[in-house]
Amino acid sequence: MTYLPQLAAVAGVMFLACVSPGPDLVAVTSHGLAGRRSGLGAAAGISSSHLVWATLAVFGLGIVVSEMAWLYGAIRLIGAAYLLYLGGKILLGLRKDGGASPVSRAPARSLAHSYRKGLLVGLTNPKAAAFFGSLFVTLLPAHAPTWVHCTTVLIVGGVSACWFCAIAVLFSTGRVQQGYARLRRPIEALMGVALVSLGAKLALDR
Repeated sequence: MTYLPQLAAVAGVMFLACVSPGPDLVAVTSHGLAGRRSGLGAAAGISSSHLVWATLAVFGLGIVVSEMAWLYGAIRLIGAAYLLYLGGKILLGLRKDGGASPVSRAPARSLAHSYRKGLLVGLTNPKAAAFFGSLFVTLLPAHAPTWVHCTTVLIVGGVSACWFCAIAVLFSTGRVQQGYARLRRPIEALMGVALVSLGAKLALDR
């Protein structure tokens, strides 16, 4: 039995999930604007979180998390608090003299720091548990062999890494950086508002 159609469907759905606006995209974009190293670190962190969620889904733990109300709620509140913290930090940074913000100072941070930020954003998104759990249940046969599940995890990580690394590189290019330098304050204000809005939405979701 060939599993190529199912694996191709997984790749397509994963790509659409990566492209859709959300905390992951905002985190990588904001770090990419701060510099290529910072952007790639955040992209690697986000991709690693997707690998973690996909691996948990292989063992059925993604569905367990999404079905356990208390655990899902705890992850949701932690994720919301972290997004509100990031957004608030950016907005408060704009009020300081010279408009220096956390994002504009990110290049001084280590690659590991950006990686940890991206990883935390991805791991504290409770909707990832339901998404990856349903991805495996819906698109893969019930008794698919182990190699199919392992391949699916690799596809998830590969699609995520390619997309978010491309976004990081794009937003760290000279032309984008020049435009960012001219419009840095409104762009960072927009990023901060987006993170705060996403955090608030996540906190209020049921």
